[in-house]
Amino acid sequence: MTDRFNTIAGWTLFAGIVALGLNAVSERIFHANKPERPAEMGYPIEGVAEEGGAEAGPDLGTLLAAADPAAGEKVFAKCTSCHTINQGGANGIGPNLFGTVGEPIGQGKAGFAFSTALSGHGGNWTYENLDAWLKSPKAFADGTKMSFAGLGKPEDRANLMAYLKANGGGPDYPAPAAPAAAAPAAAGEAAGPADGAAAAEGEAPAPATEG
Repeated sequence: MTDRFNTIAGWTLFAGIVALGLNAVSERIFHANKPERPAEMGYPIEGVAEEGGAEAGPDLGTLLAAADPAAGEKVFAKCTSCHTINQGGANGIGPNLFGTVGEPIGQGKAGFAFSTALSGHGGNWTYENLDAWLKSPKAFADGTKMSFAGLGKPEDRANLMAYLKANGGGPDYPAPAAPAAAAPAAAGEAAGPADGAAAAEGEAPAPATEG
């Protein structure tokens, strides 16, 4: 009985060793435990973006043209634990933000000690710079003391910038222009030859008949 048990145990142990060995070999050859994205996708998968790019959204000028300061005030609720925005408000963990738009970066807030990452950055708080800062403070100024991760939605950033501007931020500071709308087709091209001629003569085109 003992010899039979030892035989079974030995074969079981041997099978386990073989299985482990095959697993190690397959992992090295086929990267079985590290699935990789194919170099070329066989067919597109809905909802999966291609590597190296993201869907292009509206440009900053378009977003700012449609921005809503009231919506920005709601976004600013995430900032109130560190910042005030009322004129003459006290600095907190972060500086008071009244009149930020257009100010020199890392300057202009009396009594607040900015990190050298910001005070030495240079330039002004343009809308482009604010957009980059609000998206990722650490990416904009490596070494900043700001621990906020950033706002991922471009619309949230645009609304917040509109709220900042509404609170003393550079009333004459130009925002990036939205792209010009496509020029409408000429009247003569939009209308058919007969309609175009009728319009030129001051006559209204005949309405289409029913039926």
